[in-house]
Order: sequence, then C-alpha cells, then structure tokens
Amino acid sequence: MTTSANPSAVRQPRSRADSSDNPYIVGRRYDRVFFLLPPLAALLLGASISGTEFADREFDFFGYDVSWSSLLIGIFIHAHLVIVFFRSHGNPEIFAAHRIRFIAIPVLLYAGMLSSLWVLISVSVLVTFWDVYHSALQTFGFGRIYDRKSGNDPQHGRRLDWWLNHLLYIGPIVAGATMIDHFEDFEEFEEIDSARAAFFTKIPAFMEGNQQYFTWTILAAGSLFLVYYVWCQWQFHRQGHSISPQKVFLFTSTGACSIYTWGFNSFGEAFFIMNLFHALQYFGIVWSSEKNHMMKLFRVDALRYGKPIALSLFIALPLAYGAWVEAVDTDIRYLWSITLVVSLLHFWYDGFIWSVRKQQI
Repeated sequence: MTTSANPSAVRQPRSRADSSDNPYIVGRRYDRVFFLLPPLAALLLGASISGTEFADREFDFFGYDVSWSSLLIGIFIHAHLVIVFFRSHGNPEIFAAHRIRFIAIPVLLYAGMLSSLWVLISVSVLVTFWDVYHSALQTFGFGRIYDRKSGNDPQHGRRLDWWLNHLLYIGPIVAGATMIDHFEDFEEFEEIDSARAAFFTKIPAFMEGNQQYFTWTILAAGSLFLVYYVWCQWQFHRQGHSISPQKVFLFTSTGACSIYTWGFNSFGEAFFIMNLFHALQYFGIVWSSEKNHMMKLFRVDALRYGKPIALSLFIALPLAYGAWVEAVDTDIRYLWSITLVVSLLHFWYDGFIWSVRKQQI
C-alpha cells in the first residue's frame, strides 16, 4: 500500500517527538561501513584494479578462464545469494509462519528445471533481470528505513522513492554501455529447438539495434522525473517532512555509481563494482538482523565467544558455497540447477521478507 506522489495528497508525517533517537539502521560506524560508504568505496576499488593483472590476467580454475577479480567477485556474489536462508529458514518466526513456501517451492522449482529445458533456460534468464530489480529495491528499502528513523510516516513519499531507485539503477543498464551484457542472456534459448524459443533469441539484436531510442527516451523521461522528485521533496519539507541525510547520501552515491558504471563502464569493471557493494550491504543487513538466530542455529549462543564463532561461520560457509558455484560445471544440469534455485529464491525470499516487515520501513 502506497500513497500518492502528489505532496498535497500524502498523509502528514509523524511529529519529531515520535522520531527515533538513532537516525541509523544499526549505528553510525556500522552503517557507514556496510550501508552508506560501500557504493563509493566499490567505485574507487574498481577504478584502482582496472587494467591491472589482478583484473586482466587469466588463469585456469576448474576448466574456466578467470582473473582474480572475476573469480573473487563471483564467489562473493553467490555467497551473498545463499545467506538469504538465514533470514528465511534460519529465522524461526518467519519460517514457522511460511513453512510450506520455504520447503515446497525449492523442491518443485528444482524438479521443474531437471524435467524441462524450457524451465531451466527461463529461470536462467529470469535470474539476470530479477537481480537488477532486486538490487534497486535493496537501496529503496534502506532509504525507507532511514526515512522512518527521521520520524517520518513510512508511507510518506514511498512511491516516489520506489520509482527513483528503479530509474537510477535500471535506467543506466537499458540506456548504457552494459545493456547488451544483460540482454545477451536471451541467446540461451538457442538450446531449445522451437519457434517460440527463436523469438527470444532475437531480443538481443533488437535491443542493440534500437538502443539509441531507449537511451533518449530514458534520458528525457528520467530528467523530467528527477526535477519532479526534487520539487516533491521541497514540498514535503515545507509540510514538516524531515529530510534524512543518510537517505539522501545513500540515494545520491548509489545513483551516481550506477549511472557512471552501468551507463559508461569507463573502467570495464561495472559488474565488479555494482555487485561488490550490493553484496557487502546485504551481508551487513543479514548479520545485524539475524546474528542472534545464527548463534542459536550454530549452537554457540551459550559460549563465551559465541558471537565471533557465529560470525566466522556466517562468512566462511557462504564463501565456501560461492567457491563451489564458481567451480561447478554448468553442463551438469543437476548441479547447475541447484545454483539457479538458490539465486531465484534469494530474490523471492528476500523481497517476501521485506514485505512481511514492511511496517518497519
């Protein structure tokens, strides 16, 4: 449920007396390290490794030619995907309330990919584009929490923020230098010998041939929306809506990083940069919200050093899974299907859990 973007139609924000004394999600230092600074830090790191042997020199890793940067970011990406299970299956309250979808859906999805090539290829392509949508919503979710922490009605301006994050994240992909890197996944349908599959294989060429029209459309519509967004924020402020510096910084830095990397890819490290900060932010939010459940899950809650042990396992086990995925032979269907199940469920479970806790944002 969202309110209108029209400032005159939104409900009045809560009074300052209702605002939180802590404007941060966790704390000043924690938020800076895991939520606020990662976009700019990732951009600087991506620029620093561009053109170096770390990024360009390839070696053999279980039959794949990889560089250290591509291997490590691949491991980190898949590690952050699998930790969603700490939020779904590892959280007893969430799991008990939605037991069927957390048990039956993974089994049915995996069986579908093993029995149907259509399902396997469709899921593989879907993962690419759901990842883009999911990444935009993660920043949106953080922004809404910061808004609430500033004492605002969590529904106030919600739809505007939703559209802004999609514009700043998806717009540069469709209009920018990395567009074909995303849409070329449709070529996987070439493995299916049918007229319907042939339709999907033509999408990359269509997008590449008409990219200039998408670019100008997004630039025009996006510019108008940004002007409208700023005007709405000014109107909100006049009505007593508190501006969250944390939210402004997060949206601005993430948007600038997205436009520069997805849009121009000047360093050739767009995937490294965008996935690095997104995954780091996700590790940060999962640990902050689920650490107590993890300590009980790992049976270390009664130990003196239970928290450091749980943290070590929280980092090591997902990274081990990520390394396994990077080594998996994608021609082995039953193994590749496992990685796709984890990826798809990450996007679905995470979005579902955010919606369950929507009253918090």
